[in-house]
Amino acid sequence: MIYEPSVLAVVVFFGFVGVTLGLSFWLGGKAKSSAGYFAAHGQIPWFVNGVAFAGDYLSAASFLGICGMIAFYGYDGFLYSIGYLAGWIVALFIVAEPMKRLGKFTFADALNTRFDSPGIQVVAGISTLVVSIFYLIPQMVGAGALVTPLLGFDHWVGVVIVGATVILIVVTAGMVSTTWVQFLKGSLLVFFSAVLTIMLLYRGFTVDDGGKDGHTFRTWGPFEQSQLIDNATLNENGTWTIIEQSPAWKETDFLQIKNDATGAITAWHRVEKDDGLYLVEAQSITETVDGRTLINGLPKGKGEGEAVLHPVGYLSELPEGEKSTEDVGPLEFFSTLQKSKVILWPKQIVRDGDEVTTVYYQKETDGSQVLRPGEHPRFKGIRSENLIDKLNFLSLMLALFCGTASLPHILIRYYTVKDEVAARKSTIVGIASIGFFYVLSLYIGLGAMTSGALDVTNSNMAAPLLARSIAEWLFAAISAIAFTTVLGTVSGLILASAGAVTHDLVGRFVKTPLTDSAQVRLAKISSVGVGIIAIVLGIVFEKMNVSYLVGWAFSVAASANLPSLVMLLFWKRTTKEGVIAALMVGMISSLGWILLSEDTFTQVYGLSAQEALVPFSQPGIVTIPLGFLTLILVSLLTQPKTEEQS
Repeated sequence: MIYEPSVLAVVVFFGFVGVTLGLSFWLGGKAKSSAGYFAAHGQIPWFVNGVAFAGDYLSAASFLGICGMIAFYGYDGFLYSIGYLAGWIVALFIVAEPMKRLGKFTFADALNTRFDSPGIQVVAGISTLVVSIFYLIPQMVGAGALVTPLLGFDHWVGVVIVGATVILIVVTAGMVSTTWVQFLKGSLLVFFSAVLTIMLLYRGFTVDDGGKDGHTFRTWGPFEQSQLIDNATLNENGTWTIIEQSPAWKETDFLQIKNDATGAITAWHRVEKDDGLYLVEAQSITETVDGRTLINGLPKGKGEGEAVLHPVGYLSELPEGEKSTEDVGPLEFFSTLQKSKVILWPKQIVRDGDEVTTVYYQKETDGSQVLRPGEHPRFKGIRSENLIDKLNFLSLMLALFCGTASLPHILIRYYTVKDEVAARKSTIVGIASIGFFYVLSLYIGLGAMTSGALDVTNSNMAAPLLARSIAEWLFAAISAIAFTTVLGTVSGLILASAGAVTHDLVGRFVKTPLTDSAQVRLAKISSVGVGIIAIVLGIVFEKMNVSYLVGWAFSVAASANLPSLVMLLFWKRTTKEGVIAALMVGMISSLGWILLSEDTFTQVYGLSAQEALVPFSQPGIVTIPLGFLTLILVSLLTQPKTEEQS
């Protein structure tokens, strides 16, 4: 799709950015010391910190990625929400109070309290950097996805805008401004998501045969097989002609048909029904040998003789043959959808020599099917008999469950409150806010599925486009808040990275301890460096769904950080050597697994899935136990000879 910039959205967008930066500059005077810059002097109220937890945690993946996955596949996207939320149980009962009691500025502080080991400090600092950068990628991808329809800029411009804004936030006031930005955006995100959900329920459901641009997707048939041959015309006027199919197209369920009036060659899905064959209109993007992009057989654009993809997402059937409903209640929403039929839009890539065509085709699906788990390729293990598929699903769920309590930018937030009781209370507030939002995300995702406004090429835009289909002001508010969501999460990640560089890495190598002002100055320089890296990676990974990228970050965090943290708290025989070994093995094994997986081979390297060197894509089920086992074995082998702890 080609998005039309919204004047109202642009005004609201820059209003939010202006307020955010103004808040940062105003709070800048409160962060002159390292304690103020990294931990806000431990003076953040517990309720504010709890909502800031939600603001920090409800990232681009939660808002954009999950809603997008639900919109395109159904319930499966909500499984991410369940995994994310369940992870907070670990944070509440295991991590919250010990983190506040043991640490000062960074995750490494907590691990190193007992040992005062340079090795732990350095390795934990590296782990913080790696996890934070992995988590930064989906946030920056989401930022570019938002700015494109909002301002009409290219994706990379949006990434640069976000990166520059976040760097300013972190450099000006550190954790003080970051906390209040996260509190602001967490509050607004939950509130406006509730508003969007209420308006969605009030609108109800409507049967349609096209998206919001008024285009009607056509169906021809029934035909006999003998009628669908090369060079056959499909009506008496000879307007449509089946062109000669190449071997690559003959292997698919699609036919290429030429519109004799325009010369456009379009793709049609061949569907077999009881009374014969039907041709159902599809949409296609073709990358030609000479570098042109064709949309449904015509050059991409909005001028004469050009074409854009049509928005999609609609119901083909409602219960009892109704054409529309009035407003529906929260439970009636699901019962109505369950008895309806919805049109989903899967895709298939056809490689015809050097020409590559991506075909998006209609798939009429029972509503009961989109409300059950296991439809997304990533979650097929739920119902699959294949052991590898089951392991991949269990591995992802394990990473989501264990990863929350291992994310450095979440862990450092425990240092911003005054005591352990406040840490526990803020965690409870965070769980309540996050849980309520995730319930709303299920309504938003399914509402987007039937909104007629979906962009088949960009699942990350489902929620903002749903809002636009209801009201322009709501689109402006949701887009600006989603953008602020990215700002809050990215600023927390960059701050965690800056703390790791300043406090854990450089602080351990310099002979003379850094003064407070030197630490703050170095942290600000580190923030700029990490921000630039995040910008570059956000541009490189543009096409990947942000929820999936976050799953990788959770896997690395859970594999590298959780074993050391848990065993340090609950096993007295843990040694510094065991902690160092577990950190290194967990981090290297999870990173290595991801880099050798099928998804990385196909979506990053551009290679065949068959060339992947590991059996499934999610590493957690292997690398998390490996981290625990490594710590136990190394600790047993390095027990001190005396009873005193080294």
